[in-house]
Amino acid sequence: MQLTERYIRRMPKNTTCEAFLRGVTAYIRKHYKKSMMNRLAEHPEDRLTCSAVIFSRVCREVWMVGNCQCLVGSSYYDNPKPYEAELAAMRAREVRRLLAEGMTPDELCRNDIARPTIIPRMIETMREQNVSYSVIDGFNIPRQHVRVIPLDFHPWEIVLASDGYPQLCPTLAESEAALQHQRATDPLNVGEFQATKAFHPDNLSFDDRAYIRLKV
Repeated sequence: MQLTERYIRRMPKNTTCEAFLRGVTAYIRKHYKKSMMNRLAEHPEDRLTCSAVIFSRVCREVWMVGNCQCLVGSSYYDNPKPYEAELAAMRAREVRRLLAEGMTPDELCRNDIARPTIIPRMIETMREQNVSYSVIDGFNIPRQHVRVIPLDFHPWEIVLASDGYPQLCPTLAESEAALQHQRATDPLNVGEFQATKAFHPDNLSFDDRAYIRLKV
């Protein structure tokens, strides 16, 4: 994430989406040792990896690389990993089984023993990284898996966010309130909204979150 941020800060303002994909890939790749490349080619789970959602003022486009989300006016967009819902459903089934056996929700939130059951499948799906879905990892990013949202030249209010918000709202306060409602009503994340991990009681969220709202 820090390398990607550094690259974005330095890239020319007229950079196109295609140029960004090539440039950030090369920038990440040069931070790998040559001796690592064969291993990384065969084991994507060992790569430096992040997602990014970017607004280009010059191109009037939002670029979504990896699992992120945005609002353009009242229209919602995301770019989820194709296996995320499957993995979340697998974990939800295991959580329900453990609850039926007598474990309490509090116990599972503090020690989410359902999550390790999906880790092997999660690693397996990473073999599709930059094959059937896009991420920034120093390897070629397939353009067809990068979502590009063009904006016309009318004024727009846009929100760019990571996937850590179960419900993306027009303001940060509303998005945070929705997140805390999820934590209060379904801390295990196995109901209408399902995730690959629960809310730990010591944390305010179950995942990383980033949020920015712009008028463009």
